[in-house]
Amino acid sequence: MSKMTGGQALAKSLHREGVRVIFGLPGVQLYHLLDGLYDEADIRFIPVRHEQATTYMADGYARASGGIGTALVVPGPGLQNASAGIGTAYSASSPILVVSGQIQRDFIGVDRGMLHEVNDQLDTVRPVTKWTRRILKAQEVPEAVHEAFYQLKTGRPRPVEIEIPPETLAETAEVKLLDPAEPEREAASSDRVKAGAETLKGANKPLILAGGGAISSQAGTALQRLAEYLQAPVLTTSEGKGALSDRHDLMLGALRLRHDPITSDYMKQTDVVLAVGTRLASPEILSGQTVVQIDVDPSEIGRNYEKTVGLVGDAKKTLQALYDAVSGLMPAQSGREQEIAAVKQARRASEHAQLQPLAGFVGAIRNAVPEDGIIICGMTQVGYYSRAYFPVYHAGTFLTSSYFGNLGYAYPTALGAKVACPDKAVVAISGDGGFMYNVQELATAVQQKINAVVIVFNDSAFGNVLRDQRDRFQGRVYGSELHNPDFMTLAKAFGVRGARAHTAEELEAQLREALAVEAPTLIEVPCGPMPYPY
Repeated sequence: MSKMTGGQALAKSLHREGVRVIFGLPGVQLYHLLDGLYDEADIRFIPVRHEQATTYMADGYARASGGIGTALVVPGPGLQNASAGIGTAYSASSPILVVSGQIQRDFIGVDRGMLHEVNDQLDTVRPVTKWTRRILKAQEVPEAVHEAFYQLKTGRPRPVEIEIPPETLAETAEVKLLDPAEPEREAASSDRVKAGAETLKGANKPLILAGGGAISSQAGTALQRLAEYLQAPVLTTSEGKGALSDRHDLMLGALRLRHDPITSDYMKQTDVVLAVGTRLASPEILSGQTVVQIDVDPSEIGRNYEKTVGLVGDAKKTLQALYDAVSGLMPAQSGREQEIAAVKQARRASEHAQLQPLAGFVGAIRNAVPEDGIIICGMTQVGYYSRAYFPVYHAGTFLTSSYFGNLGYAYPTALGAKVACPDKAVVAISGDGGFMYNVQELATAVQQKINAVVIVFNDSAFGNVLRDQRDRFQGRVYGSELHNPDFMTLAKAFGVRGARAHTAEELEAQLREALAVEAPTLIEVPCGPMPYPY
């Protein structure tokens, strides 16, 4: 045991658990933690300009690195500002640690009206966190941090939050630091693996549907091995893009958000669907098939589709065990290359005919970005289209806001991804409306030398809303038109490279140039209304 302040104990505990980057915004309740971090030279503190960015950046960092992202905020409005990013990480099953301040210990729950008070603060984040804890004594810090990381590394990866009052950070006590949490992730039980293997053995036309759980468990190699043995075509959700390379012969692509007649017709021919790390939130895509569902979260098994054989466990390890079981029950299956190629060709023919210029812009971005580059698709027309049609070749290189679907997340998430992977190209696809939510983080990018690229498709509107109002409400446009700054002047004011592209060809050229330069870049694409992307 050693004598130290609670702030020092927290800083040292975070370091022991492997934290090397913290995205935060300093404030009065956090002074003694910041002082503790001052002595932890291995931890990089990245101050942002709005608390919302702390959790978006932590999320981008976690998903791009395959590790854990950390955010630091003051209580009350700081934590509430950060809640959009916490909710995004929750919906995308992304492991981020949120460290929040608190008001003075003796006033918690009194409802006195102290600075930054929310009564009761823990209740505000419980719906979008996996686990929360309030630390009231300096001696409790190591155990609380240890438990937080145990929660982050076991079961379904989702945000956790710890909060600590200023007196706890300031007080000096004898503190025993703990070794880092290193839990083992387990495969599904052998009897459930056997049941899944027997179901797959009886399949005439199996299909695999992979979601974000296949990415977070790094299950790509095991998924490919089983798919090839079964000769089962693979579809992914948008969160699962990259679980199998889009170049693979068995890869059909990603599901559309809306009805895809070709995929739907093909799925009706299947009899068994192996669902890996997906909650099957759109059960209408199924038509009576048996589902073998692998998920680390037992509450997701059969939640949305009753005809399910459930395997609760880590996706990677369960797929490995399932391959061993299946290969012991049946020989490798014959190829279905022609059948799968025909479906892929039909999809391609239907996808792009009526969706220019979306297809052109997506193709330009794909051409310019290296295969291992990281794309963050924002809530904008090109971003929506890319969820289904942007080719992805590596896991963890295509990030979405999942079902949270919030404007403003793309750029700060890209900054976090670039901090995690400084040697990779990182590109955010944003609209003008969403970009202006966190435009101030251009200053963070410059100050911290975070050389991500943001492409801003500027139609001077919340484009999806504007189009729907025109098409569905007889042109009665209300509240969706925007006034924007001159984005090139804005970029210059922040010290960011600015470029403008009007066509897909110009965008590809400008993006290639931006990725070759060690500087943050904003590329504006002035555009008019775009077609419905689904």
